[in-house]
Amino acid sequence: MRLFIFIILLFSSISGVSQSIVSGKVLDNKNNPIEGANVYLDGTYDGSTTNDKGEFSFITDASGENTLKVSFLSFETLSLTKEVSELNNLQIELREDINALDTVVISAGTFSAGDNSKISVLKPLDVVTTASALGDFVGALQTLPGTTTVAEDGRLFVRGGEAEETQIFIDGIRVFTPYVPTTNNTPTRGRYSPFLFDGITFSTGGYSAEYGQALSSVLLLNTIEEPNQEKTDIGIMSVGAALGHTEKWESSSLSVNGAYINLAPYIALFPDRNHWIKPFQGGSGEAVFRKNLSQGLLKMYSAFEFSSFDLIQEDINFPEGIHNKLKNKNLYFNSSYKGVLNDNWSVFGGLSYTYNYSKFEVIDDKIDDKENSFHAKFKLKHNFSSRFKLNIGAEYFSTNFKENYDNPVINEVSYGFKNNITAVYSEADIFFSKNLALKAGLRLEYSDLFKELTLSPRMSLAYKTSAKSQISLAYGNFYQNPNNNILKFNQDLDAESTRHYILNYQLNNDGKIFRAEAYYKQYDDLIKFDTEYADFSSNYSNSGTAYAKGIDLFWRDNKSINNLDYWISYSYLDSERNYKNYPATATPNFVNTHNLSVVTKYWIENWKSQVGMSYGFASGRTYTNPNIEGFLNQKTKSYNSLSLNWSYLISQQKILYFSVNNVLGIKNINGYQYADVPDSNGNYARRALRPAADQFFFVGFFWTISENGTDNQLDNL
Repeated sequence: MRLFIFIILLFSSISGVSQSIVSGKVLDNKNNPIEGANVYLDGTYDGSTTNDKGEFSFITDASGENTLKVSFLSFETLSLTKEVSELNNLQIELREDINALDTVVISAGTFSAGDNSKISVLKPLDVVTTASALGDFVGALQTLPGTTTVAEDGRLFVRGGEAEETQIFIDGIRVFTPYVPTTNNTPTRGRYSPFLFDGITFSTGGYSAEYGQALSSVLLLNTIEEPNQEKTDIGIMSVGAALGHTEKWESSSLSVNGAYINLAPYIALFPDRNHWIKPFQGGSGEAVFRKNLSQGLLKMYSAFEFSSFDLIQEDINFPEGIHNKLKNKNLYFNSSYKGVLNDNWSVFGGLSYTYNYSKFEVIDDKIDDKENSFHAKFKLKHNFSSRFKLNIGAEYFSTNFKENYDNPVINEVSYGFKNNITAVYSEADIFFSKNLALKAGLRLEYSDLFKELTLSPRMSLAYKTSAKSQISLAYGNFYQNPNNNILKFNQDLDAESTRHYILNYQLNNDGKIFRAEAYYKQYDDLIKFDTEYADFSSNYSNSGTAYAKGIDLFWRDNKSINNLDYWISYSYLDSERNYKNYPATATPNFVNTHNLSVVTKYWIENWKSQVGMSYGFASGRTYTNPNIEGFLNQKTKSYNSLSLNWSYLISQQKILYFSVNNVLGIKNINGYQYADVPDSNGNYARRALRPAADQFFFVGFFWTISENGTDNQLDNL
């Protein structure tokens, strides 16, 4: 090769043409040679590829300052600008491309569901095909580790936290009232249709500095970016009906969805333990408008819902029962824009407005609640390089809550509060290599109500231990204002706080996912009061404390057995609190020490059917038995429930769906209610608090009418 170059140089000198040799060696960061790398002078045809020793050499007629480029798959392209005469005997090291699919992912505390997620533990349609979920995204998430089973409530209780400690966001913007209101011992549901979302991120702790006012968890719901076709979805169900349609234009689209639910026919067929004067009924409507602009996407989401019921519930202290009546109206509006400013800058802006009105009647008490809440958010992202990205943002929360209370003894009394919270945050993503990444941020919040400034550091570190596995660490401080039921009576308080420590291991191997996560949470400044219930006469303080620690395990496999998809979740939780009116530190009655969930889905080709099963187990929860000494001194029996579903494909776009919850009719007990006064023997009588119905049956017919004639509402069938 040296003789060849010498002859060329000799010929060049004779002919008077000035030529140069470009040569060198290309290595990776471990000094291993890279074979097959492409090496060339930008803007010319002069170049070569490296041999098995990583060496390259070529001759060029170019002169002066030029740019040498070196590229290879899974590595960052290198550009080197020098005089051509200096581009010889080079020692070049290529850095791994951190945008590759096998790059480490920050995953501590986070479950993702969506086609764009690098590590997705759930699919968006798992929400509607999980037997126990009954089409509710919250119900599907309750099959994941970190959640606890509080069957009579229905909301998300995460890692020893109350349900109010989990905040929900749609397209990054806060939802202030995400659940349908209900009565005692009757589980609620999420307000929003799962068919409008194509991505869900459920963080059980250690989440980004972008999100505040959440002590335990955040749930991020992302509406569909762009539908691929026009279609109409029709649903006829045993509890009501639903109709949805998507219209698509050249640069915009509109999706609308409406539903009406009336439990009266169902209750007539399957009576439960309540005496219904007027069974639950409600209607809802949703719309998402999307507009593609030259540099970004504008989305507007709105949802309206109304519901009502009237019933008499059994109560051990009232032989005639307790009368409960409710009417609720809820409006939610959300608008967001995300786009690019140039090659390195992107922008996001959004706002939401919530109006919620509830009218309660409990025995002779009449309560009217009105809430007007607003959230505005703006953030910028700058890519300094593929390895360093900076996010900065600001947001503003505003809540105006009013309550009117009236009964025959007390004249009408009004309570309420106004609270404005301003927050700014900054967070950096740093990729040291494909195997090591760091997310670090700070969040600063100011509460106008408390005149309080809080600072929250957050950090997550992830290291890739092999091609398929990684470990992650996360730490963060989190603050949240007390809920409306406290602030309406007293505003001379501080924000509640907690600290999260998380260690995570994750293995993702060809359709199989395994996660193991250990965590510890320390709570401070929780609200305490000195009366049976929080009311205007209570004395309040921030002297409450708590802790929660545990281990979460998750396994999902959709490859080992043809047509079978299943996942198993297990959580161990140790938690104690001293808050509210607790006389001593104790395990609260919403905590299960052990939680197990098993979900399976199996496609039977000959039947054109998918059959599913969900099994849930939870160890007993604490309650106070006044007949013996102590506080929260006993536990209920364990909770067990087996649910089945069957989806039958009548034709490609017509589906018949059946499901039954707690198919074995197990007599689960949520707790016990004791009499206010003892009997003649000094014993307090009690009654078991059981679900209103031991089982729930559901039948639905779903029909999709689309352009290509092949889609349906359960795309995986």
